[in-house]
Amino acid sequence: MQLPYAEEFSGQTIVLTGACGVIGRWIAETFAAAGARLCLVDFRRDALERLLAEIGSDGHFLYCAEFTNDDSIASLIETVIDRWRAPDLLINNAGVYPSGFLLDINAAQWDHIMDVNLRAPFLLAQGFAKAMIAAGRVGNIINISSGASRKMRRSVVPYCVSKAALDRLTKGLALELAEYGIRVNAVEPGFAPGSEVSRLSEQHIRSVISAVPLARASEPRDAPAAIAFLASSAASYITGATLAVDGGNSIGSLDVYQQKKQAL
Repeated sequence: MQLPYAEEFSGQTIVLTGACGVIGRWIAETFAAAGARLCLVDFRRDALERLLAEIGSDGHFLYCAEFTNDDSIASLIETVIDRWRAPDLLINNAGVYPSGFLLDINAAQWDHIMDVNLRAPFLLAQGFAKAMIAAGRVGNIINISSGASRKMRRSVVPYCVSKAALDRLTKGLALELAEYGIRVNAVEPGFAPGSEVSRLSEQHIRSVISAVPLARASEPRDAPAAIAFLASSAASYITGATLAVDGGNSIGSLDVYQQKKQAL
């Protein structure tokens, strides 16, 4: 797809975490096609190498990181600073979505979710924001959130909590980084089945899509276009905002509890 505002991203440097997930791959492919230089971050070395081979190695590099490890996060930040001084755009896309009822999960599982979904985005935003300020670079940070931040779901409550907190973190970062011209926003992508980490049954996929008001799953153009808008000059007066790109999935239910099931 042709990325909106593509000309603005030619030559820009972008750190993308969770690059090998479904949404991450779409983001990587789209921004690479626009001429951006990417630091592709994931915990799976083999998947990173496949992705780099697919998008081409021109100006890109990969980094295998473990987001439950502070030293790994610090090393990533240091590596990027050594190469670029500071990125133009940080996209905090990495996240985990394990299932488990609150009465069943243990403290280690809770901590793992919060480490990856909340603590790592904070540390990365903090480290790269400092680098942007030191380099005199007016950069952007985009956190990838979820409609789960507003719509609680049984068996994934810790995930919902982590995304609600990420929304607050987005606004807090936006507030405190505004004086440096660094904008911080969030995008909530829609349902995108196909993850190698969290496999879903066909029945589950059909059930979720049937509840989406716009009646389809997320497609490769959706999240990258929203990220491009928020990181572009067209959104120069937008910070601390959250843009839902989910076909209306997070606004309510399509279920109708009456005998007449259709309007008109």
